[in-house]
Amino acid sequence: MLSKVKIASNIALVSSLLAALASSGMTRAAPGINQLPQALAQPVVSESLPVIDQPDAVEPVTTNPAPADPAPTNPAVGRALTLASLVASQPQSADLPRELNCLAGAIYFEAKSESLSGQLAVGRVIVARSKSGRFPNSYCGVVFQPSQFSFVRGGGMPGIARGSQQWRNAVAVAQIAHAGSWRSPVEGALYFHAAFVSPAWRLARVGRVENHVFYR
Repeated sequence: MLSKVKIASNIALVSSLLAALASSGMTRAAPGINQLPQALAQPVVSESLPVIDQPDAVEPVTTNPAPADPAPTNPAVGRALTLASLVASQPQSADLPRELNCLAGAIYFEAKSESLSGQLAVGRVIVARSKSGRFPNSYCGVVFQPSQFSFVRGGGMPGIARGSQQWRNAVAVAQIAHAGSWRSPVEGALYFHAAFVSPAWRLARVGRVENHVFYR
């Protein structure tokens, strides 16, 4: 009986030791399973990256190209719609400067019976000659140059009906021709003759305006 009790006691002791050992092994293994390494267990602190100053974004500006200025048919567009209205707007002075008087006189005697365009064509030839370097450099010098204009007699002009509409037109056209405020239909011409004659000129023909043919 005593021997059985002793055996049972030993079995109980062994069981207790095994239980203790098992409990101890689980405790030692726990850190490898249930715990994170110290480095991983620390909270992660996120650092904000430095902000690099960037230039303000510039939105592309869409600009419509400026419309090209329409090429006027003559420099007087915007001030006068027709040569006649430009002629009507010219001041009439009783004391016309000598140079304009010479220019107006040539227009009067050469083209007073023609349209305003025909008169302007004659006037612009005189202006072009005075600037060409090939003729006298003044209107009076061009007009009174020997053997150039058939109306000149003895170095002077015949009498002019200064109260007539034809003279007023000639004065106005002379002012326009001098200012270059309306383009001649034969701009750049330096010579002309009456259409009823045919001189043997070796010149470049520019065109005809009513009773005159123009060349450069």
